[in-house]
Amino acid sequence: MQKRLEKIADDNITRSASKNSAIARLNGFWAIFERSDTVLIVINADPDAIASAMALKRLLSYRVQSVTIGYPNEIRRLNNITMVESLKIPIERLHTLSVKDYSKKILVDSQPNHLACFEKMSFNAVIDHHPVTTGWDADFIDIRPEYGAVSSMMVEYLRAAGIKTSVALATALFYGVKVDTQNFQKQNMQAADGTSFRYLFNIANLNLVRKFELTQLRRSELRYFRIALNEVKASKRRAYVHIGKVSTPDILVIIADFFNRVDAFDWVIVSGIHGEKLVVIFRCDGYRKNAGKLAKTSFGEYGPAGGHKEAARAECPVKNLPLREGQEFTSKTLIRILTQHSK
Repeated sequence: MQKRLEKIADDNITRSASKNSAIARLNGFWAIFERSDTVLIVINADPDAIASAMALKRLLSYRVQSVTIGYPNEIRRLNNITMVESLKIPIERLHTLSVKDYSKKILVDSQPNHLACFEKMSFNAVIDHHPVTTGWDADFIDIRPEYGAVSSMMVEYLRAAGIKTSVALATALFYGVKVDTQNFQKQNMQAADGTSFRYLFNIANLNLVRKFELTQLRRSELRYFRIALNEVKASKRRAYVHIGKVSTPDILVIIADFFNRVDAFDWVIVSGIHGEKLVVIFRCDGYRKNAGKLAKTSFGEYGPAGGHKEAARAECPVKNLPLREGQEFTSKTLIRILTQHSK
C-alpha cells in the first residue's frame, strides 16, 4: 500500500503548476467514470468544499447517471447557511444517504483520514489542498498543498473542460477562494489562486458574496451585543467581557472582532458559557503581543488553549475552573484569571 501511495505521489499528486497540464488532470479524472455511474461527492461542508463539490458536479454533468453531494457535519455558521440557501445548492446530510448504493465516490477538500466517518469509506477520487497524508488509496488523486483553495483548482478543471461557468457556480467558487485564502492574507497561496480569483471576478455576483460575508448574526443574537456593551470592563487598554450563556460560541468571535475595532483597546478578551464549557476568545494586533501565549498561560491548566499571535481561543470545562461552590463565572472572574497570569 505504501509503495502504491509513493507511486501516486510521483505520478498523480500535483505539487506544482507544471507537474501535469490542466487538460491531463481533467482527462485523468474523467477516465475513472462511466455513463452508468451514480456518483457521491463527499465534503466536510464549508464554503470552499461546497463550491468545489458544485464544480465537480458540473464537470460530471452528462457524463454519469447522477451526482449527489453529501456532508456529515452540521452547517451552523450563518454565512454558510446563507450561501447554500441563496444559491439553492442541493446538498444532503450524509447520514440520510445509503452510501453503498453509489458506484463511485469522490472526496473533495479533505482526505480519508481527516474524519472518522471518511476512514470507513473508500473513494475513487480524492482532490484536496491540505498537506498530503498516507494510509489510504484512490484511483485518482490530485493534492496541491501550495494552493490556497480547492476552488482555485476547480477553476482550472472547468476552464480545461471548456465549460462556461454559471453566475451561481462562479459566485460560490469566488467566495470559496476568498474564505480559504483569508482574502489573500494566508501564506500558502500561489499565482494560481490570483488567476482563478481574477477569472471569477468578472462572472460572480459580488453583491451576493458581500451578503454572505456580512450575514453573521441572527436577529435573536442581537441581545448578546446589549449584554456585551453593558458588561465590558476596560483596564490598561484591555477590554474584558463575559457574556454568560450563549447559544453558539460563534457569537463570542463576532463580539471580540467588534471590540477589536475600537482604538482604545489593544487587547480584547471575550468569554461565554456554551454547554458545559467556558469559551474564551482573545484578540490583539499581534505586534509585540501574543494572544496564543496568553491564552495558554492563563487558561491552559483548565483546558485546551492556544492560537496565533493575533487571535486565540480557550475551551475549558466549567468544572475545572477555580470557582468556589455555587460561584458563577463573571467578568470579574475573567479579569482576575487574566491579571494573575499577566504579572
